[in-house]
Amino acid sequence: MNVTINGAAQEVPDGITVAQAVQTLTTATTGVAVAVNGEVVTRSTWETTALGDRDTVEVLTAVQGG
Repeated sequence: MNVTINGAAQEVPDGITVAQAVQTLTTATTGVAVAVNGEVVTRSTWETTALGDRDTVEVLTAVQGG
């Protein structure tokens, strides 16, 4: 299955969840937001939200700075 994650095309296993996709990008446990096809996915549904072929996923992480 092909998806686009943060602008890069990737082949991922069928049935991959948002949570699994996030784990491939970051080990951060807080300060992470995800949108699939332009719609924000709440953290409470990451484990149960499966990605589909050609989905577009944006994973954003907060950084500190000043």
